Amino acid sequence: MPSGIRDKLRAPLGSEPAVLEDVEGFAAAAAKQSHTTADGKLRLDRIDGVQYRLARPVSHHHGHLTEALRADWGITDAPIVQVNLTTTFPGRIRAWGIHRFTIDRLFAATGSLCIVCYDARRASPTFGCVNEFMLGERNQGLVVIPPGIYHGWKNVGADEATIVSMPSQLYDHNGPDRWELVWDSAEARKTIPYHWP
Repeated sequence: MPSGIRDKLRAPLGSEPAVLEDVEGFAAAAAKQSHTTADGKLRLDRIDGVQYRLARPVSHHHGHLTEALRADWGITDAPIVQVNLTTTFPGRIRAWGIHRFTIDRLFAATGSLCIVCYDARRASPTFGCVNEFMLGERNQGLVVIPPGIYHGWKNVGADEATIVSMPSQLYDHNGPDRWELVWDSAEARKTIPYHWP
């Protein structure tokens, strides 16, 4: 539909649409695109291998139940060998972690989190792609991150935020399958095209 017709359909009865081209600074403004589709799905070009699933809490007269992970979802077939509960203080950033073998499964349970993945795998069809997930208490969900993907999160809320982590491998205290590219280092800024909110 041509924008002129669309603008007339949106204009309140008896009024004319604003001529935005005559508004100071409008030339530098970008058209807003919704983060979700009309049917409620995230509008996201996923990194190859990254999976996500929004949770659906079940409320009843005793409280609420939320499934964090089920084998029949088909989101990953890697075993659950360890479950960790991680809290992050308000405003804190925990990034950029990467694994050689471990699949990370992060369930945002409480607070307000911005979980970000970056694909720096040179041979990947999604090389250079960034995925951002806004999850937490009001929008619980699971992000499954394959090996070789940089990932991290920021607590963007005013309270502590909690992530339930379900890695595919036991943590080896003598030789962890974990490397970190410190999020505010010059190398991270050069490598990962993402700026935390």
